[in-house]
Amino acid sequence: MTAPLCTFPVQFRQPSISGLSQITSSLYISNGVAANNKLMLSSNQITTVINVSVEVVNTLYEDIQYVQVPVADTPTSRLCEFFDPIADHIHSVEMKQGRTLLHCAAGVSRSAALCLAYLMKYHAMSLLDAHTWTKSCRPIIRPNSGFWEQLIHYEFQLFGKNTVHMVNSPMGVIPDIYEKEVRLMIPL
Repeated sequence: MTAPLCTFPVQFRQPSISGLSQITSSLYISNGVAANNKLMLSSNQITTVINVSVEVVNTLYEDIQYVQVPVADTPTSRLCEFFDPIADHIHSVEMKQGRTLLHCAAGVSRSAALCLAYLMKYHAMSLLDAHTWTKSCRPIIRPNSGFWEQLIHYEFQLFGKNTVHMVNSPMGVIPDIYEKEVRLMIPL
């Protein structure tokens, strides 16, 4: 694994699953329930909420900007159409000293994929490093295989090379970073 070009202070590495998981000083990921918790939003000074789902309805709170990314968590969904616009939006919020919460239903697939795209674009992290970092902050992330394929394509667009590849496995086509995990699941 190559060292990330951007390292974040250790204080951001407190893994959280049920609440908000802090990824950078201005970016968090959560599930839909946490995204509708006024206390969690205000205590983390969230100024923008990006809802990456079709099924979660946000409670709209004053002084918070809401952005809707209507994408289903299916491998055929075209999440890649939102990689640049959402990464740009997260960056613009950060430039105004704001904080963004990315969420989907569970905070596992769609929001995680958009987080990885943002880290690649604005923190010059490889896809592998972005995944390693984000997983250390939110251990339950696991974008679906279609989103992985889109992220791999995006990484190549940005850097001209890939650090993650799709491979065949007994569970179907998966990112190579899951190979060891799948081998442990398959009885010998």
